[in-house]
Amino acid sequence: MSVNHGANLYDLSKKYGFSKDEFLDFSSNINPFGTSTLAKEYVINNINMVSVYPDVKYSSLKKSISSYCKCDENNMVLGSGATELISSFISTINPKKAVLLSPAYSEYERELKKNNCEIIKYFSREYNDFKIDPVELVDFINEHKSDLIIICNPNNPTGFTFSKYEIEVILNNTNAFVMVDETYVEFTNTNIYSSTPLVDKYDNLFVIRGTSKFFSTPGIRLGYGLIGNQDIKNKINENLDLWNINIIASAMGEIMFTDKNYINHCVDVILKERDYLYKSLNEFKNLKVYESKGNFILCKLEDKIMTAHELREKLIPKKIIIRDCQSFDGLDEYYFRVCVLKPEDNRYLINSLKELLK
Repeated sequence: MSVNHGANLYDLSKKYGFSKDEFLDFSSNINPFGTSTLAKEYVINNINMVSVYPDVKYSSLKKSISSYCKCDENNMVLGSGATELISSFISTINPKKAVLLSPAYSEYERELKKNNCEIIKYFSREYNDFKIDPVELVDFINEHKSDLIIICNPNNPTGFTFSKYEIEVILNNTNAFVMVDETYVEFTNTNIYSSTPLVDKYDNLFVIRGTSKFFSTPGIRLGYGLIGNQDIKNKINENLDLWNINIIASAMGEIMFTDKNYINHCVDVILKERDYLYKSLNEFKNLKVYESKGNFILCKLEDKIMTAHELREKLIPKKIIIRDCQSFDGLDEYYFRVCVLKPEDNRYLINSLKELLK
């Protein structure tokens, strides 16, 4: 994994002599409570399933996702992680001109460039706390006659989030395909901020989700895309490999999406801890802290006594890793991002920052 996507724990372990399990990784945005115990126990107790091919239609998995996302199971494609679906969708619609919100996750730009697409960046601005007016965005999309708009919702790294009603404003007032990456939406109120129910209504909407972050399963590589446009859906499926979801990922998904106790517990604790981190970080006079609907918070070192990279290096001996955000287009060397970990870890982070940012 590129360092531009966060910490490489293997390299850091070699460099500093710590076990990678000793690090508190505030850079990865992964649910700190691990995955569903019910899903793990099922895999352990049914490990012989590795000798069987997965259901080629993934019927049970799709039913679980459909119930979880409140959308028609027929409007779904499965991928080996969200990244495969980002790539598949972009190559399928082959856009000539795309609007990309910035700063944002770098893979969107990378995939657009593979398809020789003209990229027009719409920058959210620091003076407006990185918030975006959907009406102004619509005018920008139409002015540039774009055929694709990519929205990370909540946006990584700024934490800004459109409501589903604001997404509808964009869908109803442009001729562009709208790709909404909801990697982090489950860390907030999905009834307000998730666009999955809109998929059955709009032909120009593609919603992508994965299980790496909220369900803490980056190792199983399970992602899913929701789209009501049957022509586009069928073309994407034509280019995906048969059995592209392994049987362990499929079985875990069937259970994870229905494990309401696990889901409710994670949302409850992580939102409370996000509030704690936001309030605690705001107490630092030399930090500018941005409101977030994700499980991460963007900060800026306003006094510029040190850079985010220097702060990161000072925290590593304490076994803490934060995300230096200079690599994000539109941010400079004084921005950093922290994600929400367990309560005791979050308090250790704040205490460690107090020592360094007196």
